Amino acid sequence: MDTTSTKQEQVASAAVPVAHPFLAMFGMLIGGFVGMLSETSLNIALPSLMAQLHIAVGTAQWLVTGYMLIIGIVLPLSSLLTRWFTTRQLIIFALLDFTVGAIISALAPSFAILLIGRMIQGIATGLILPLMFTVATLIYPPYKLGAAMGMIGLVIMFAPAIGPTLSGIILGKLNWHWIFWAFVPFLLIGLAFALKYLPNVAQITKPKIDGFSILLSTLGFGGLVTAVSMASDYGWSSPIVLGLLIVALLILAVYVRRQLTSSNAILNFKVFKRRNFRIGAVLVMIDFGIILSSMYLLPMFWQNGLAIPVALTGIVMLPGGVVNAIFSAISGRMTEQHSTRMLAVLGFGIVIIAVIMLLLASSTSPMWYVMLAHIILMIGAPLAMSPTQTFGLNALDQETSSDGSTIMNTFQQIIGAVATAVATSLLAVGQHASSAAATTRVAFTNGVHLGLIFTLVLAVIAFCLSFRIKQEH
Repeated sequence: MDTTSTKQEQVASAAVPVAHPFLAMFGMLIGGFVGMLSETSLNIALPSLMAQLHIAVGTAQWLVTGYMLIIGIVLPLSSLLTRWFTTRQLIIFALLDFTVGAIISALAPSFAILLIGRMIQGIATGLILPLMFTVATLIYPPYKLGAAMGMIGLVIMFAPAIGPTLSGIILGKLNWHWIFWAFVPFLLIGLAFALKYLPNVAQITKPKIDGFSILLSTLGFGGLVTAVSMASDYGWSSPIVLGLLIVALLILAVYVRRQLTSSNAILNFKVFKRRNFRIGAVLVMIDFGIILSSMYLLPMFWQNGLAIPVALTGIVMLPGGVVNAIFSAISGRMTEQHSTRMLAVLGFGIVIIAVIMLLLASSTSPMWYVMLAHIILMIGAPLAMSPTQTFGLNALDQETSSDGSTIMNTFQQIIGAVATAVATSLLAVGQHASSAAATTRVAFTNGVHLGLIFTLVLAVIAFCLSFRIKQEH
């Protein structure tokens, strides 16, 4: 068969034919990489920020959870926005918005300005993440979708894993302001590629805007993350925390009910009727919760539990980041050769082993042991991520694939923010519960262990759920 005609047939099999799909995606991939990198890049700098800005750990965590909160608020609106604005307009705005937010954070003289800059960046990430999936499902033919999802999985999994390493290197020579300055050149490169190669893939229909649903979404998701975040300062039994949590859950219940009955739903929750999507989406959310909670605890454990300098912390976390990149890149292709169930069960089983190893680590454990546990964790988590993501999205048709990716990404960020907040509160509880005779390092290690128990619970739930994946034929 003629090679040229074969290529033409392959391009034609995509919903929106594009001559160079990778170049079309490249600007978004850079934006998504920086956005996900930003989720964990400050974790390693939190001890320094707490000292310089005179803030407590409960306040400092808002630099992480606040960022993810804004992403979780913006993400549900992305599907609606694509019907009002072109793909190019949204991505170009997002890249410019992230650049502005990064510059504000880099110049921030106080915690309040830094948090504002972080939240501005969250708007951009909330737009870019779902559009990456939407564009990929439209410009890549079905037989190449697994590889495309693996490429996106590399961005989503590798960036949070490598964030502490890059930050550690920067903090070894400079200060936390330069973490944000480092984002700017990459964002400008992404903007240049988006301007030149990114096509419009969505049809502008300008549907009616349901303002009440937007309000419910903002208050519900925002209230949920705020309530969990406040638990680290006030405790889980606090009337304020419990009251806000109950109100947020009630608002979300009203929101979900309204979306199920609305003809102009912001989030199409009906996609959860598809069994395979439901299982795939839940596994992706849990996997992301595992990554975010562990990546929040580990850098601080290195510094405060093992007394490793900040610059060295970045270096010792590098092997895990590199392994994460490798498995994120190959896991998408492995989906084409092996069953999703096998990869998910294997991946989450490996995660369980890694977390148990970390739970057995003490303030006197050798560096190689903690590094090995981190590497094993970075094998298991990405091994399960891309296959379960592709499995879930493949259960949807072309009309609902955009809704599915938006929902998956929205709850992924919300779960990530909640997991980080829960890990923070358990860290504080574990520290305070330590005996008076315990040293600061031992007390902090006890807190990390309590936080990792939550991570272990997530891994066990995901491992058990993986067996419910139906074998592909």
